[in-house]
Amino acid sequence: MQRYLFLIDRISEWSGKAFAWLIVVLTVAVSYDVMARYLFRAPTDWAYDAAYILYGSLFLMAGAYTLSRNGHVRGDVLYGFFPPRVQAGLDLALYFLFFIPGIAALAYAGIDFARISWSLNEHSSTMSGGPPLYHFKTLIPIAGALVLLQGIAEIVRAVQCLKTGEWPKRAHDVEEVDVEELKKMVKVEEGEELRFTESELADLRKQALEGEKGEKK
Repeated sequence: MQRYLFLIDRISEWSGKAFAWLIVVLTVAVSYDVMARYLFRAPTDWAYDAAYILYGSLFLMAGAYTLSRNGHVRGDVLYGFFPPRVQAGLDLALYFLFFIPGIAALAYAGIDFARISWSLNEHSSTMSGGPPLYHFKTLIPIAGALVLLQGIAEIVRAVQCLKTGEWPKRAHDVEEVDVEELKKMVKVEEGEELRFTESELADLRKQALEGEKGEKK
């Protein structure tokens, strides 16, 4: 089972890192447009389309990668202090209540968006002879399928955590320090409240990561 979970992680990682290069293309395109607009008084007519197509593609295809890295926004201030089984229970409830219905709807609706766009040979209307949009819209169901696949892997991990009381390993090292490890580092007694400033928390995380790297060597 772990082999399949790792495979899904790697697929998400590959897709996210491959499309991450679009940010370089986007930066160059926008920088060129700004220079042309304000230095040479010759604005481009393609920059707007390029910006939303490139950023939209990056945003869509980074979803599965971010989920595999446990990087989506949530209330870590409370969640991080819960025992693993409570965390897994919360994750499962949210996955079934919101994630599965929402992402499944995105993927299903995306198929229609892509199909209609291809059938119309859709192009952008913001300029004469605008770029084609059907390639871009095809990414919607693909991204939905990848996020859904990674979500299934996360659900399996949550079920495993409910059984064992520990989160299973991932295919990568998550750069996140466990709250219990932080307590040990600062010698916090059981039942004592743990409080850090932002700078202290950042320093503790840095020390823990450096310690982990030293152990691996």
